[in-house]
Amino acid sequence: MSDTLIEVKHLKKYFDVPSGQLHAVDDVSFKIEKKKTMGIVGESGCGKSTLGRTLIHLLESTDGSIFFEGRDVTRLNAKELNEFRHQVSIIFQDPYSSLNPRMTAEQMIAEALKITKRCKKDQIEEETRRIFDMVGLDRRFLKSYPHELDGGRRQRVGIGRALAINPKFIVCDEPVSALDVSIQAQILNLLMDLQEQVGLTYVFITHNMSVVRHISDNICVMYLGQLIETCPTKELFTTPLHPYTKALLSAIPSTDITKQKEQVLMKGELTSPINPVPGCRFYARCDHSCEKCLEPQSLQELLPEHFVSCCRARELNQL
Repeated sequence: MSDTLIEVKHLKKYFDVPSGQLHAVDDVSFKIEKKKTMGIVGESGCGKSTLGRTLIHLLESTDGSIFFEGRDVTRLNAKELNEFRHQVSIIFQDPYSSLNPRMTAEQMIAEALKITKRCKKDQIEEETRRIFDMVGLDRRFLKSYPHELDGGRRQRVGIGRALAINPKFIVCDEPVSALDVSIQAQILNLLMDLQEQVGLTYVFITHNMSVVRHISDNICVMYLGQLIETCPTKELFTTPLHPYTKALLSAIPSTDITKQKEQVLMKGELTSPINPVPGCRFYARCDHSCEKCLEPQSLQELLPEHFVSCCRARELNQL
């Protein structure tokens, strides 16, 4: 039996704009194993959130395939798509704007239970309280509205709402970036505990390299809609191969004042994702760019389970 829950093949999501097409996600392929966490990292605007929402069909893909347990989600009929949506969920970045201000925490979780018909009507109240306990919320907040809760508790309500449909797969879209640093670790640990208890599979989207290192099993690095490097988490932090990945890692603050850290600075401005030309999208900002970089690039396995999209990666890393 396959350990793969999701397999993405040549996924594309384009948006029509007055000057052409914005390539938010452009020819992306990867696999996610069951009960594992795939981190998606990159700068703002690189297509991380669009990718996450396309995976669970909040956005319809332009082209490509998304296989969930062997079935292509992009080809499901209305009934099959509804069944699929009962197996996937999402945790949004801002817990305040993603919660209904007119509903209590209890009502929001109960609503998800009613929609999916997971339990009988007379069991909804009991199940809601059980979910409250799972996400570490005191039951005295059952009747609280979002504005009466702090950021950490609001995000716990959001996590509880995502869990209410009993999903197999959850997209975590920057779930801690809007929270105080003191609360971030609590939410990350909660997500990891829930994964172990329930057997969840995550896509964890973030721009924070320290956060993704803590929670992810594998990482995909995105740049302007494309994956440029993907490998196990430990491998990425010890042996980054793409110049862009090295620049991201060099920006992580270090508490070790005795260790000299090489600063990799990116030059120039982001190129436009609208009607992009073939070739490496990092070309204009890379210190190692050459004419060959203007040719179409693809992910190549340079080390075991370590894929990189850079025509000079082998040479630059002396592999």
